[in-house]
Amino acid sequence: MSAVGFEGSFLGANDKISDQAIMECKICWTPYDPQEGDDTRSILPGTPFLALPEDWKCPNCDAPKEQFLVSEDPGSDAMQAAARLARKTEALVNDFTEVWHAKMRDVPIVNKLLHVQAVGFMEYEGRPLGVLISPWFMNLLQLPAEGEDWSGLIAGEKEIISFPSGDYEFIHNTREQTGGYKACSLFSPMGEFKTQAQAVDVAKAVMVALFQEEHRAETDRSADIRAAREQEVAEQAEREAEEQEVGGEELTAAPTRRQVLTAGMSEAPKNEIEEGA
Repeated sequence: MSAVGFEGSFLGANDKISDQAIMECKICWTPYDPQEGDDTRSILPGTPFLALPEDWKCPNCDAPKEQFLVSEDPGSDAMQAAARLARKTEALVNDFTEVWHAKMRDVPIVNKLLHVQAVGFMEYEGRPLGVLISPWFMNLLQLPAEGEDWSGLIAGEKEIISFPSGDYEFIHNTREQTGGYKACSLFSPMGEFKTQAQAVDVAKAVMVALFQEEHRAETDRSADIRAAREQEVAEQAEREAEEQEVGGEELTAAPTRRQVLTAGMSEAPKNEIEEGA
């Protein structure tokens, strides 16, 4: 790939050009379409512009690659969205890795076989959504959309968020580095996981199950059960909060429909009736 860049391509920012970009010679306006390739140089269809040989030139006027500009790029929006998602998840992982090193390493409940990792993050209805694994919890997290300000979220407040598989209880929180976020607890503590790979596999399965409508029937009784269990859950959460503080978050009772999302791997406390059971 040329280090010079492309004069008309996002001011030379090659990393903003996707594999789908259709480039155009600014001398003779001959296009290069990656779906078609270039018969004159035996360039196969499906070859991105950035993957062309360094000595490739315009097949019509011999202008060098540096003289091509972007005609259209169907993949650019996806690339920009992926970059935004990567920035947010990187900040999230850095934040909780710092918590791990600064506060949690000597806490008895942690699983030192694990490390902080973001798994399966995607944009759902414009907001980043995925699973965060740490040595002391696994949470389904929702982050604010680009330009959305969640700094005013009140820590501990609860919100029901709907997905194809059902309605799930999220707890609000804010951190200086991450900002505001909403968390649905899946596992805490994490002692049952023997390897990081096992935890990652479960997190990936959660992200699949979350969007499977067939699970909804298993979770329809949430409102009735929550009404009957509200006081008991509150008392349990209060006891656990007194025992342990997790990176600014409270260790609360098992979350709504955790067993549905985790395929039964997460056992509820003996005195707790899971929703959908």
